[in-house]
Amino acid sequence: MLQDHSMHEGNHRHETFISNERMDREKQLKLIADKKESEFNHHLAGFLVALGGAFILLQTVIGKRWLLAKYVWPGSFLVSGIFVLVWSDTELWPFGARLWIEALQHNSEVLQHKIFAALLLGLGCIEWLRVNRALTKAWAGLVFPVLAIAGSILLLFHQHQGGTEGPNHMESMARIQYEHLSYAIVGIGIGLAKGAAEVKMRGHKVFSNLWPLLMTVLGILLMFYRE
Repeated sequence: MLQDHSMHEGNHRHETFISNERMDREKQLKLIADKKESEFNHHLAGFLVALGGAFILLQTVIGKRWLLAKYVWPGSFLVSGIFVLVWSDTELWPFGARLWIEALQHNSEVLQHKIFAALLLGLGCIEWLRVNRALTKAWAGLVFPVLAIAGSILLLFHQHQGGTEGPNHMESMARIQYEHLSYAIVGIGIGLAKGAAEVKMRGHKVFSNLWPLLMTVLGILLMFYRE
């Protein structure tokens, strides 16, 4: 009887060990998948931002041959905004079972992703209308600088949950914070340069070339993002 009890207890411990090991393995695989997804999202967004910046810099050359070239850079913001809005958190519906309302209320990372998406869509819409001459109000020219600076400041408070877990989480967190700091600095530079170009201040032609150049730099930095 005692021997049977010992065997049963031993089997139970073995099953518990196997179960815990399986859970740890599944958690590790989930962390790896989330890391790859996050890096891909940053890389794609970076490509679109760099593409928009490059088209602005080359607009005088490309625009002579392709009239629709002027729509590429606001279009890149719209596509990037839609992508971040829908695919930045695949645990949400329609890819996952988690509801948007619940996630927005209880997960600051998800909320920030959607705010970034709204900023990108807002920038894209305003600049698309300006390029199309459908919006010519003076205030419209200041929307981009204000939203660019606001989004850059928000980046300073943005954290990735995946970076807080794993065997090298301290190193990952430090790298992520450094990367986001660099994005924020360049983003604020973009906003300030764009604002200076819009108000036609002294040297505004320099700023007119500087802000798309910084935009291209930001896109390249995003394309090298690593958690």
